[in-house]
Amino acid sequence: MAPLIPEEIEHYISAHTTPQGELLERLRQETQARMTNSGMMVGATEGRLLTILARLCNARLAIEIGTFTGYSALCIAEGIADDGKLVTCDIDPDAVAIAQRYFAESLYGHKIELKLGPALESLDTLEPLIDFAFIDGDKENYPAYWEKLVPMMRTGGLIVVDNVLWSGKALNPVEPSDWGISELNARVVKDERVEAVMLSVRDGITVALKR
Repeated sequence: MAPLIPEEIEHYISAHTTPQGELLERLRQETQARMTNSGMMVGATEGRLLTILARLCNARLAIEIGTFTGYSALCIAEGIADDGKLVTCDIDPDAVAIAQRYFAESLYGHKIELKLGPALESLDTLEPLIDFAFIDGDKENYPAYWEKLVPMMRTGGLIVVDNVLWSGKALNPVEPSDWGISELNARVVKDERVEAVMLSVRDGITVALKR
Protein backbone atom coordinates (compact mmCIF):
# COMPACT_ATOMS: atom_id res chain seq x y z
CA MET A 1 0.00 0.00 0.00
CA ALA A 2 1.29 3.45 -0.90
CA PRO A 3 2.31 5.78 1.94
CA LEU A 4 -0.48 7.95 3.29
CA ILE A 5 1.74 11.00 2.96
CA PRO A 6 4.25 11.46 0.09
CA GLU A 7 7.84 10.82 1.14
CA GLU A 8 9.01 14.32 0.16
CA ILE A 9 6.30 15.82 2.39
CA GLU A 10 7.39 13.60 5.28
CA HIS A 11 10.98 14.82 4.85
CA TYR A 12 9.82 18.43 4.72
CA ILE A 13 7.78 18.01 7.91
CA SER A 14 10.74 16.38 9.67
CA ALA A 15 13.08 19.17 8.57
CA HIS A 16 10.76 21.75 10.11
CA THR A 17 10.21 19.99 13.45
CA THR A 18 12.44 20.40 16.52
CA PRO A 19 14.89 17.46 16.48
CA GLN A 20 14.61 14.79 19.17
CA GLY A 21 18.35 14.65 19.93
CA GLU A 22 21.36 12.35 19.68
CA LEU A 23 20.23 9.67 22.15
CA LEU A 24 16.95 9.10 20.36
CA GLU A 25 18.71 9.02 17.01
CA ARG A 26 20.98 6.25 18.31
CA LEU A 27 17.96 4.39 19.62
CA ARG A 28 16.27 4.70 16.24
CA GLN A 29 19.32 3.34 14.44
CA GLU A 30 19.72 0.40 16.82
CA THR A 31 16.03 -0.45 16.60
CA GLN A 32 16.15 -0.43 12.81
CA ALA A 33 19.28 -2.58 12.82
CA ARG A 34 18.17 -5.16 15.39
CA MET A 35 14.37 -5.38 15.29
CA THR A 36 12.61 -6.98 12.34
CA ASN A 37 9.44 -5.06 13.28
CA SER A 38 11.18 -1.68 13.60
CA GLY A 39 8.22 0.01 11.91
CA MET A 40 6.42 -0.23 15.25
CA MET A 41 8.59 2.63 16.53
CA VAL A 42 7.01 6.09 16.39
CA GLY A 43 8.50 8.63 14.01
CA ALA A 44 10.52 11.63 15.14
CA THR A 45 7.69 14.05 14.31
CA GLU A 46 5.21 12.03 16.32
CA GLY A 47 7.70 11.79 19.15
CA ARG A 48 8.01 15.56 19.32
CA LEU A 49 4.21 15.85 19.29
CA LEU A 50 4.01 13.49 22.29
CA THR A 51 6.53 15.62 24.18
CA ILE A 52 4.59 18.80 23.50
CA LEU A 53 1.18 17.30 24.34
CA ALA A 54 2.43 15.89 27.64
CA ARG A 55 3.91 19.27 28.50
CA LEU A 56 0.78 21.19 27.49
CA CYS A 57 -1.45 19.19 29.83
CA ASN A 58 1.05 19.54 32.71
CA ALA A 59 1.24 15.77 33.05
CA ARG A 60 2.52 14.30 36.30
CA LEU A 61 1.21 10.76 35.88
CA ALA A 62 1.34 9.24 32.40
CA ILE A 63 0.68 5.75 31.03
CA GLU A 64 1.90 4.17 27.82
CA ILE A 65 0.53 0.93 26.37
CA GLY A 66 3.22 -0.47 24.10
CA THR A 67 6.82 0.35 25.06
CA PHE A 68 8.61 -1.43 22.22
CA THR A 69 12.24 -0.17 22.32
CA GLY A 70 11.40 2.95 24.31
CA TYR A 71 11.44 5.81 21.79
CA SER A 72 7.95 7.11 22.55
CA ALA A 73 8.42 6.56 26.29
CA LEU A 74 11.47 8.83 26.31
CA CYS A 75 9.56 11.46 24.35
CA ILE A 76 6.67 11.41 26.82
CA ALA A 77 9.02 11.41 29.81
CA GLU A 78 10.67 14.55 28.47
CA GLY A 79 7.33 16.33 28.48
CA ILE A 80 6.03 15.39 31.93
CA ALA A 81 6.87 17.19 35.16
CA ASP A 82 10.36 16.78 36.66
CA ASP A 83 8.87 14.83 39.56
CA GLY A 84 6.32 13.05 37.38
CA LYS A 85 6.11 9.38 36.44
CA LEU A 86 5.46 7.50 33.22
CA VAL A 87 4.33 3.89 33.56
CA THR A 88 5.00 2.05 30.31
CA CYS A 89 3.73 -1.46 29.57
CA ASP A 90 4.88 -4.18 27.18
CA ILE A 91 5.09 -7.97 26.89
CA ASP A 92 8.22 -8.29 24.72
CA PRO A 93 11.34 -8.82 26.89
CA ASP A 94 13.72 -8.43 23.95
CA ALA A 95 12.32 -5.04 22.95
CA VAL A 96 12.18 -3.66 26.48
CA ALA A 97 15.75 -4.81 27.14
CA ILE A 98 16.82 -2.26 24.54
CA ALA A 99 14.46 0.32 26.05
CA GLN A 100 15.91 -0.12 29.54
CA ARG A 101 19.44 0.58 28.37
CA TYR A 102 18.37 3.88 26.84
CA PHE A 103 16.20 4.77 29.85
CA ALA A 104 19.30 4.35 32.03
CA GLU A 105 21.27 6.70 29.79
CA SER A 106 18.59 9.36 29.37
CA LEU A 107 18.17 12.50 31.47
CA TYR A 108 14.48 11.57 31.69
CA GLY A 109 14.86 7.87 32.43
CA HIS A 110 14.33 8.31 36.17
CA LYS A 111 10.71 9.24 35.45
CA ILE A 112 9.96 5.91 33.72
CA GLU A 113 8.60 2.78 35.38
CA LEU A 114 8.45 -0.29 33.12
CA LYS A 115 5.83 -3.00 33.66
CA LEU A 116 6.44 -6.23 31.75
CA GLY A 117 3.17 -8.09 31.22
CA PRO A 118 -0.32 -7.66 29.76
CA ALA A 119 -1.23 -3.97 29.79
CA LEU A 120 -4.79 -4.53 30.99
CA GLU A 121 -3.38 -6.19 34.11
CA SER A 122 -0.81 -3.45 34.58
CA LEU A 123 -3.55 -0.82 34.40
CA ASP A 124 -5.25 -2.49 37.38
CA THR A 125 -2.22 -1.53 39.50
CA LEU A 126 -2.58 2.21 38.80
CA GLU A 127 -4.52 4.77 40.77
CA PRO A 128 -6.55 7.46 39.03
CA LEU A 129 -6.21 10.20 38.08
CA ILE A 130 -4.02 9.84 35.00
CA ASP A 131 -2.98 13.02 33.17
CA PHE A 132 -1.71 11.59 29.89
CA ALA A 133 -2.11 8.25 28.13
CA PHE A 134 -0.63 6.88 24.93
CA ILE A 135 -2.18 3.78 23.34
CA ASP A 136 0.16 2.01 20.92
CA GLY A 137 -0.12 -1.67 21.82
CA ASP A 138 -1.77 -4.65 20.13
CA LYS A 139 -4.50 -3.30 17.89
CA GLU A 140 -7.09 -5.98 18.66
CA ASN A 141 -7.28 -4.71 22.24
CA TYR A 142 -7.60 -1.01 21.39
CA PRO A 143 -11.31 -0.89 22.38
CA ALA A 144 -10.54 -2.63 25.69
CA TYR A 145 -7.68 -0.26 26.45
CA TRP A 146 -9.93 2.71 25.71
CA GLU A 147 -12.72 1.56 27.99
CA LYS A 148 -10.25 0.84 30.77
CA LEU A 149 -8.44 4.16 30.48
CA VAL A 150 -11.18 6.75 30.00
CA PRO A 151 -12.60 6.41 33.56
CA MET A 152 -9.07 6.64 34.95
CA MET A 153 -8.28 9.97 33.28
CA ARG A 154 -8.61 13.30 35.06
CA THR A 155 -10.73 16.05 33.59
CA GLY A 156 -8.51 17.84 31.10
CA GLY A 157 -6.27 14.79 30.66
CA LEU A 158 -5.25 13.60 27.21
CA ILE A 159 -5.48 10.19 25.58
CA VAL A 160 -3.40 9.84 22.42
CA VAL A 161 -4.03 6.82 20.19
CA ASP A 162 -1.54 5.78 17.51
CA ASN A 163 -2.10 4.06 14.14
CA VAL A 164 -5.76 5.04 13.87
CA LEU A 165 -5.53 4.99 10.05
CA TRP A 166 -3.55 1.72 10.00
CA SER A 167 -2.23 2.35 6.49
CA GLY A 168 -5.82 2.86 5.35
CA LYS A 169 -6.97 -0.56 6.56
CA ALA A 170 -9.20 1.03 9.21
CA LEU A 171 -11.45 2.16 6.35
CA ASN A 172 -12.08 -1.37 5.07
CA PRO A 173 -11.19 -3.74 7.91
CA VAL A 174 -10.44 -7.40 7.24
CA GLU A 175 -7.99 -8.67 9.86
CA PRO A 176 -8.63 -8.61 13.65
CA SER A 177 -6.16 -5.73 14.04
CA ASP A 178 -8.03 -3.75 11.38
CA TRP A 179 -11.33 -4.34 13.17
CA GLY A 180 -9.87 -3.37 16.54
CA ILE A 181 -8.80 0.01 15.24
CA SER A 182 -12.00 0.53 13.26
CA GLU A 183 -14.12 -0.24 16.33
CA LEU A 184 -12.04 2.06 18.50
CA ASN A 185 -12.40 4.92 16.02
CA ALA A 186 -16.17 4.46 15.93
CA ARG A 187 -16.34 4.48 19.73
CA VAL A 188 -14.21 7.56 20.22
CA VAL A 189 -16.24 9.84 17.97
CA LYS A 190 -19.44 8.88 19.83
CA ASP A 191 -17.96 8.96 23.34
CA GLU A 192 -19.45 11.92 25.20
CA ARG A 193 -16.80 11.60 27.91
CA VAL A 194 -14.20 13.08 25.56
CA GLU A 195 -13.64 15.69 22.87
CA ALA A 196 -11.51 14.19 20.09
CA VAL A 197 -9.70 15.02 16.88
CA MET A 198 -8.11 12.59 14.42
CA LEU A 199 -4.91 13.85 12.82
CA SER A 200 -3.12 12.61 9.71
CA VAL A 201 0.26 12.54 11.44
CA ARG A 202 2.26 9.53 10.17
CA ASP A 203 -0.19 6.58 10.39
CA GLY A 204 -2.92 8.61 12.05
CA ILE A 205 -3.21 9.86 15.62
CA THR A 206 -6.30 10.59 17.66
CA VAL A 207 -6.03 13.11 20.48
CA ALA A 208 -8.88 12.97 22.99
CA LEU A 209 -9.49 15.45 25.84
CA LYS A 210 -11.29 14.05 28.88
CA ARG A 211 -14.31 16.22 29.68
